[in-house]
Order: sequence, then C-alpha cells, then structure tokens
Amino acid sequence: MPSLNVSFTDDELEGVRAAAAAEGKSLKQYLHDLGVREMQRRQFVAGAAEWADRLRGEFDEAFPDEVPASESHDGSAAA
Repeated sequence: MPSLNVSFTDDELEGVRAAAAAEGKSLKQYLHDLGVREMQRRQFVAGAAEWADRLRGEFDEAFPDEVPASESHDGSAAA
C-alpha cells in the first residue's frame, strides 16, 4: 500500500498529535482520515454546486422575486 512521509515543525507536530489524541486516534489514522475527509468534502461541494446549477433556472422561474437584480435573466437591474 502506498505511503507518504510528511514533515512538520515541532510545534505543528505537537498540535497534530493533540488533535489526534482528542479524537482518540493514532497520528497515522488521524492524518489518513483528515485527507479522506477533505477529499469527500470537495466531492460533496462540487456535487452540490452542480446540483444547484442544474436547478437554478427552475428555481428562478418558480420564485422570480428571489432572483437578485444583478443576476436577473433580462439584464435589467431593479430601481
């Protein structure tokens, strides 16, 4: 299985060790989970943004008063 060496300053390592201990995890497991969680977070945000973009037109039609004037489809701004 691939692995990686990560360098930390003494202060950084102390903080990371404290965070791992607070979660009841080994340093190795904590850093692994941190990377995986960030990857999943990015996938979720990208999926949510894609979903919102896909439904934006339908929402704008259903709730025309909720569309900010600067983003209205006819380009006019509210006075």
